[in-house]
Amino acid sequence: MLRIQTFDARAGGNVIYKALAHPLAAEAIAALYARLEPPVALYDPDGIADALLAMYPTAVDSLFVHDVAAVGQTRGGLTARALTRIGESGARSVLIAGFDAARTLVRVAPMLPTGAMVATLDDIRLPDALLTFRARYLDKLNFATNHAFFRDADGLSTRVVSANYWANYGAAEVRLWLRLFDTDGAVLATWEQALPSGAGGFSIDSREVRRRFGLGPFTGQLFIHAIGVAGHDVVKYALDTYASDNGASLSCTHDANAWPSDRFAGLPAPRADETVVLWLQNSHAVPIPAGGIALDRMGAERPVALAQEIGPFATVALDVADLLPGLRWPAQLEIRAGRHVVRPRYEVTQNDRVRIAHVNVERDNLRADPGIATLPAEMGRGYILPFPILPADRFRTSFQPTPMSTAQTNLPIRLDVFAADGTRRGESFLGCLRRDHGLAMDLDGFDVEQGHGELVYDFRDGGEADGWLHALFRYQDRDSGHAAESSFGAHIFNTAMTYRDEPQSYAGPPPGLTTRLFLKLGDAVRRSFAVLIYPASGPWHRFSSTTLQLLDGSGGLIAEQAVQIACSGSVMVWPHAAFDAAALAAAGPDGYVLVRDQTCRLFGYHGLMDQAGGFSLDHMFGF
Repeated sequence: MLRIQTFDARAGGNVIYKALAHPLAAEAIAALYARLEPPVALYDPDGIADALLAMYPTAVDSLFVHDVAAVGQTRGGLTARALTRIGESGARSVLIAGFDAARTLVRVAPMLPTGAMVATLDDIRLPDALLTFRARYLDKLNFATNHAFFRDADGLSTRVVSANYWANYGAAEVRLWLRLFDTDGAVLATWEQALPSGAGGFSIDSREVRRRFGLGPFTGQLFIHAIGVAGHDVVKYALDTYASDNGASLSCTHDANAWPSDRFAGLPAPRADETVVLWLQNSHAVPIPAGGIALDRMGAERPVALAQEIGPFATVALDVADLLPGLRWPAQLEIRAGRHVVRPRYEVTQNDRVRIAHVNVERDNLRADPGIATLPAEMGRGYILPFPILPADRFRTSFQPTPMSTAQTNLPIRLDVFAADGTRRGESFLGCLRRDHGLAMDLDGFDVEQGHGELVYDFRDGGEADGWLHALFRYQDRDSGHAAESSFGAHIFNTAMTYRDEPQSYAGPPPGLTTRLFLKLGDAVRRSFAVLIYPASGPWHRFSSTTLQLLDGSGGLIAEQAVQIACSGSVMVWPHAAFDAAALAAAGPDGYVLVRDQTCRLFGYHGLMDQAGGFSLDHMFGF
C-alpha cells in the first residue's frame, strides 16, 4: 500500500498529495532527482516523506525533522534524526521536502553540510499560469483536479458533462487543463478548454477529442485540472458512455472522486450470462507492483492478488472471473487497491449490451456508533438511503446492501417503500445481515407503480451502525433487457435537529436545508430525465417548493418551471416535457437544468433514455 494520506472526512483533501500527484509534478520531479548527488539528506518539515518517497522512490541516505516527537520515527523507510544533526550527515545534496520553502531554506542554511547542493519541492511547482492563487502554492484551489475514465474505441464513446459552478462563487475566468493518457499511460494529448464566464454548462466528448488531435481508437484516463476557480476545489461531472456506432449500449456514472483509497466496495459478481470487467487506472507516476491490487469476496478475507504490474497512469481491464472464477451474483467483491487508484469504474456486458458504473470508497477509519441506535424521537428514522423505483410496467427495480467500512461486520436494515405521492406502501425487515451476505431483493412485491424505497437502520435483532450505510441499485428494462445500476450512501434528511454534522445541505448549514442539483439535457436520440426524491427523517414541510431552471451554455436563465413534491414522495422529471421546444433550442447543446429548492434537501438520480430500450442512471451531483 502506498503510504500516502489523501483525504480526511472532516478536514477534506490533502493538498500536498494532490500537488505531488499532478502529472506535471511527476515530470518535474524526475529532473529534480537527476540533480541530487549522493549521499542525499532529506529534511521533512511538513511530514510528507512517506508520500514523497512512495510516489517517487529515490535513494535517500538520511532523514531529518525539527519536531522532537518525530525523532526516532520511521518515515519513508528511514529513521528520523534531529535537524540539528544534519550538518554531520556528510550529505552532498539536501532535499527540503516542502513548497514555498525560501524562508525555510534561509533559516536552516547555517545547519546544512558545507558545500552541499540544496533543492526544494519548489523545483516541481506547476507553472504560474496553472495556479489560481499564486501567493500560496498549497492553497486547495490550486489543485481542483480529478480523473475521468475516457474511451473512444470498440463502438463506444464517452462524454464528460458539467457546469462552471465556480462562477456562482465569484470565479471570473475558469479554464481546464486537460491531459489524456492511453492504455499504456503514454500522453496522447494535452490541451486547455475555456469555460463560460457564467455558470454555463460544458462538455468534453471523446469523438471530438479524437478528431481534433487525429487520434486512433483509445481507452485511458483524462486528467482534469480546473484553473481560476473559487469556493470549490472538487471537479464534479457526469460521464456518459454511449454507443457511437448506434448500438444499444448506454450508461452514466458520477464523478471519479479524486482520492485514492486502500479499499473499494460495491463491485457485483457477474450473473451466469454476464462478464464484469474492473477498469484499473493507475493514478500515479509510480508503477503498481504485481500483487499490489487484489480482489476478495466481501467478508471472505481470502484476497486474490493480480500478478501483473500496472505502469504509470496506465489502464488495465481486469475480468473479475480471472481472479475469482465461479463467483456469481448476488455475491459482491471488495477491491484491495492499496491507494493506487481513484474510485474505479466497472463494466458489465450482458447480451451485447454494455453498462458501466462505479464502486465506492470503503472507509477504514470508522467504528460503530452506539448513539445511532438511541437517537431521540426528534431525529425520526435517522439515517436514510433513498433510491428510485422506476415505472414498474417497464422496469424491474432491485437493490443489494453493500458493506462500505472495514469495521462493518453486520448491517441491521429495514426497507421502507413509498408511492410517488408520499404514501407509505409497505416495509420489509431485512435482518441483521452479515458482512458476507448474499441478499439481493427486487421491489415487484410491493405493488408500487412508481415511487422510491428507503433503507434505514432497524435494531430489532441487534446489530451495530456507523452511519455509512450503502447499497447497489439495479434497474432492468423488462422488454429490451438493458440494465443500469448506481450506488450511494445514507444521510439524515430534512429534520431541524442535527446529529454529527447531519443533515447535510448543498448550501449553508442546517436547518437552512436547500437543493442545487445538476441535470444535463439530452438530444433528439437520447432524452434526459431525473427522479427527484424528497426523503425526510422526521416531519418537515408537507410539500417541496422546487424550481426547475433551464440555463443556456453561458449560464443565462431561459425558463423556469415549478414542481411540487410531497414529503416522502418523488417525481420523475423530463426536461423535454417541462420546457417547450423553443426554450430547449435556446438552451443549446451545453444547456442544463438546475434543480433548486430553498426549503428542503432533495436527492436525485439522473440519466438518459433512447428509443431502443437503452437507458442510463446514476445519482445526481450538487454544487
